[in-house]
This record gives sequence, C-alpha cells and structure tokens, in this order.
Amino acid sequence: MKKYVTKRVLMGVLTIFVVFSINFLIIRLAPGSPISTIMGKDNDDPILRAALEAKYGFDQPLILQYFIYLKNAVTGDLGLSIIYNKEVLAIIAERLVPTLLLVLTAALLAVVIGTFMGMYAAKHEGSRVDVFFSGISYIFNSMPAFWLGLILIIIFSSVFGLLPSYGMISSRTTLTGVDYYLDVLKHMILPVSTLVLVEIPIYFRIAKSSIVQTLNEDFIVTLKATGMSERKIFNKYVLRNAILPTITIFGISMGYLITGVALIEIVFAWPGTGDLMLTAINQRDYPTLMGIYLIMSVSVALVMVIVDIIYATLDPRIRF
Repeated sequence: MKKYVTKRVLMGVLTIFVVFSINFLIIRLAPGSPISTIMGKDNDDPILRAALEAKYGFDQPLILQYFIYLKNAVTGDLGLSIIYNKEVLAIIAERLVPTLLLVLTAALLAVVIGTFMGMYAAKHEGSRVDVFFSGISYIFNSMPAFWLGLILIIIFSSVFGLLPSYGMISSRTTLTGVDYYLDVLKHMILPVSTLVLVEIPIYFRIAKSSIVQTLNEDFIVTLKATGMSERKIFNKYVLRNAILPTITIFGISMGYLITGVALIEIVFAWPGTGDLMLTAINQRDYPTLMGIYLIMSVSVALVMVIVDIIYATLDPRIRF
C-alpha cells in the first residue's frame, strides 16, 4: 500500500508540474500585455514602461522568468497582483472559501442523490420510475451549465421573485449570526442547484449500470441459490462492488467542478475565484492567473490522489 500511495503522490506532483509549465507558456504567449493595460492606450512613455517591466520582472528572458516564478511558487510566493497590488496568495485565499462552499456542497448532493436514484432504478429496472429517471437524466445531461443557470434565474428570480439571482449575501442589509448564514444559504440555492442538476445524470447512469451488471454476475446467482436474503446480498456484495466506479467518477467530477465552477460564478456573480479569473484575464494579470491555475491544478491532483487511495482501500486488487 505504501508503494502504491507513493507512486500516486509522485504522479500527482508530476501532473502539477506539467500543468504549471503549460499554463505559464500559454499565458505569456497570449496577445496583449499587462504593462500596456496599466499604462493605458494613450500613454507610451518608454521610461515608465521599462520601470514597470522591471518591477514585475517582465524585463527578464522568458526562460529566466519561468525558473524564478517556479522557485518562488515552491516556497509559497505567488507574486504580486498587477491589478490589486496585493499578494496573489492573499487575494486567492479570500475568494477560495466561497468557491469551495459551492463545489463541495454541489459535489456531495450530486453524488448522494444521483447514486440513490441509480440504485432505485437498478432495483426496479424497466419500471415507470426507471424510465422517468433515465429521461430526466438525459435531459439535464444535455444542458450546458451556464444556460441552465440563466434559465433558473429567469424562472425563480425574475418571474416568481422567490430567490436572489446574484451575489453571496444581500447587499443592502447588514446581517449577523444565524440570519447571515440563512442569507448565504438562500443565495446558494440557484448556483448549487445548477451544478447538482448537471452532475446528477453522471452518477445516476454509472450507479445504475454498475449495480445491474453486478446483479447479473455468477457469484450473485450462487448467493441467491444458498438462500441468503436479497437485502444482505445487495448491501454486503452488490453495493460494495458497484460503488467503485462511482468513486472514480466522483474524483473526475470534482476536478470538473473545481475548474468549471468559474462559469457558474460569473453567471450568478458569486464572489469566488471565477470572477477573479475573468478580471485577471481581461486585465492580463499574469501573476493572479498563474496563481489561480496553480491552485486549481493542485486541488484536482489532490482529489485524484485521495480517490485513488480510497479506491485501493476498497478493492485491494487495484494496488497490484
């Protein structure tokens, strides 16, 4: 087990390094310049440009910039934001909590609801409920998340006025204690619902197909022939074998949510890393962009390593 975990951790570190290098190169090769953004279109003072380039290290060769940034990133120094003139790590830390709040809530709800739907449909394959669940899953799986979010805003905010359509808290009120948390929860309903609805079909299909396949295995038929109760067979043998693909999909979906939640945050004006990333892209804020991408790649790699370890724990064959 120790050798397996070590191998997975090293693979995660290598993945982060490769993603880091690719992002650094792509960002620097993109058209536009952060210095031009700072100076404005009407100001082309060469002395000011040279001073700003020296301040942010853009006067160095690209390869040297890469190794300097890599060295600083390893020590936890992600540089100074060009837009906000603050430490990038501090800025991201402020925005990371709202993003994690959305991602973790949506991920847990989706895996629980989708898996239970798949379990029920597999036990009652061919029933009306199975057909209904399958139809609904295909419908929501075909919807882009940002489009679904806009539709939910139109229905529940614009038409019925039941839920807020933007932000994390009400801007014109000062709330504390329980009222504050209830207000945050109310603002979470639409963005979390959007993410959950587009994620449920994945877990539903995987759980259903895995359980149906396991129920048709020879060892299950043998257990039924011995007279063992179907509930015990399902809970002890079917569920444990069928849940493994769901764990794998959970890891992949977490990676998607961490990186793909940016669009949902922009649609709902949620004060997370998505809005920060959009602003950094528009303003060519290289340090902030690199910091966000680095945090995302580390988060995805960490989730995948944890999922691999859980997978190997539940199924010892994976270690070999």
